[in-house]
Amino acid sequence: MTNLHPAIARVTNRIIERSRPTRAAYLDLIDRQREAGTNRGILSCGNLAHGFAASEEDKPVIRSGQAMNIGIVTAYNDMLSAHQPYGRYPEQIKIFARERGATAQVAGGVPAMCDGVTQGQAGMELSLFSRDTIALATAVALSHAMFEGALLLGICDKIVPGLLIGALRFGHLPTILVPGGPMPSGIPNKEKARIRQLYAEGKVGRDDLLEAESASYHAPGTCTFYGTANSNQMMMEVMGLHVPNAAFVNPGTKLRQELTRAAVHRVTEIGWAGNDYRPIGRVIDEKAIVNACVGLMATGGSTNHAIHLPAIARAAGILIDWQDFEEVSEATPLLARVYPNGSGDVNDFREAGGMPFVIRELLDAGLLHGDILTTSRNGMADYTREPILRECSGEGRSPEIATLRPSPEHIEWVEAPAATRDPTMLRPVADPFQATGGQKLLAGNLGRAIIKTSAVDPDRWVIEAPARVFSDQDDVLRAFKAGELDRDVVVIVRFQGPAANGMPELHKLTPALGVVQDRGHRVALVTDGRMSGASGKVPAAIHLYPEALHGGPIARVADGDLVRVDAVAGTIAVLTPGALDRPVVPAPPPATGLGRELFSLFQGSSDDAERGASPVLSAMDARG
Repeated sequence: MTNLHPAIARVTNRIIERSRPTRAAYLDLIDRQREAGTNRGILSCGNLAHGFAASEEDKPVIRSGQAMNIGIVTAYNDMLSAHQPYGRYPEQIKIFARERGATAQVAGGVPAMCDGVTQGQAGMELSLFSRDTIALATAVALSHAMFEGALLLGICDKIVPGLLIGALRFGHLPTILVPGGPMPSGIPNKEKARIRQLYAEGKVGRDDLLEAESASYHAPGTCTFYGTANSNQMMMEVMGLHVPNAAFVNPGTKLRQELTRAAVHRVTEIGWAGNDYRPIGRVIDEKAIVNACVGLMATGGSTNHAIHLPAIARAAGILIDWQDFEEVSEATPLLARVYPNGSGDVNDFREAGGMPFVIRELLDAGLLHGDILTTSRNGMADYTREPILRECSGEGRSPEIATLRPSPEHIEWVEAPAATRDPTMLRPVADPFQATGGQKLLAGNLGRAIIKTSAVDPDRWVIEAPARVFSDQDDVLRAFKAGELDRDVVVIVRFQGPAANGMPELHKLTPALGVVQDRGHRVALVTDGRMSGASGKVPAAIHLYPEALHGGPIARVADGDLVRVDAVAGTIAVLTPGALDRPVVPAPPPATGLGRELFSLFQGSSDDAERGASPVLSAMDARG
């Protein structure tokens, strides 16, 4: 076995020591939940009768209590393209469960908003807190004590983190994430970005823009760029929460269905009644969290996970911070360039070698923990193999394949090619795109922030320019259209933090700021808000805290102040003498409408971005 890289070992050991009291308390909680009978065995006859009243042919098996009953938590809706394929999954899962003598019930549904629909709109202010709403809904779904295992159906931005946060409070349950896969590729992403910039300049009209967007987002399945949704799927692979390499198989294919069947069969094998018990609270440990961080850096993953991963970790009693991210990034080479970091999409990434190639390279270099308890039999080694379909002969198959159901075809995992199939998209550790990972911690007199460097040309990693300060993203676009940003500029957009307005993504600024940059100017964005998981091209210092509403230094900066964003030195600062001696500017009044006022409790109790910007976990920690 390859020795672990010393930096990865150092970070892991630091997280273990930092988390020792909280992790011990968490493990004690999940052990007590199982031992106390958080299952059907404690239900009264009336409770149990309610629980299986509508279960039809599964009723006798559920009533007997002799076989696993799987709780399905689904994020299905047919507006969100990534989740539309889940419509028939419960029906299929019930059939697959019966093949193993088990049963399955839909325990509950969770909301699944589409950031692509709400991007740049008022509804985006509900986006981050939808994660905590999903966590609460997941807890409600699993609270019925009817289940010995769980399957989580979710893919996109806040949905997977929310499902995990909720499921981890039922950490004694064996749990597998079941993906739906990306849509087939549409028009090239760079062409889509080109049309967006032309529209921002007024050179094409709305009809041309809508045609380009419709050709990009065109079918059921996850959006194909490497944003937060697909970064979620990558993390589930390196944490061992999928059946191996289920992430990027397209919906509606036979292989996709067989991967779902394999997930159902596998969860029946890892329950507490057998000899291979693998509860999610033990699968997600300190090493698995570090693996997720390594995967993010190696693939140029979404900056949103600088918020989500600390929140997921906290739900399991594990404490991580952005310094951990920084040290992992320094040790981890960038192996993938998937749009917006490159030209190809996740379908091209899979064809180039995908997750089996990345995981094998990282394991061989000692950058991943290979000894974590995954949901698969043989740990991370299983995740270096590709799933394929073979005709069923019934002989010569591995025990795993032999135990699958009668079918003309069977899924089998085979060794992935040793070399990348496309070196413009995927490279080995020995020849990476860059020596370090895709994100950088910035710290200075403006606070602490994250910047994604993997999608930004290195000559843009240091920007020093006069500030132009805004409190609303629409004001930025008005200034752009009026020609007021046609110069070297650091655009500051403040009062966008979780306490101010729910920390919306500001991705609709990218085309306009990209135009300014393409005109030869030095441009950067600084905000206490977020950028999309598809952020790139223009350097953006995001998640800045202390946020403006809490009196952070960003609330003292004025137009014309000289600001420096330095992703080489890892600093962010206002250089104008006396700038931070000014009084804090007043916050704009809270917005209402679209249900935003319903989330005021969340805004008031959310903690900072580095801790996960979570009102639910903040309240949980306060309770002890």
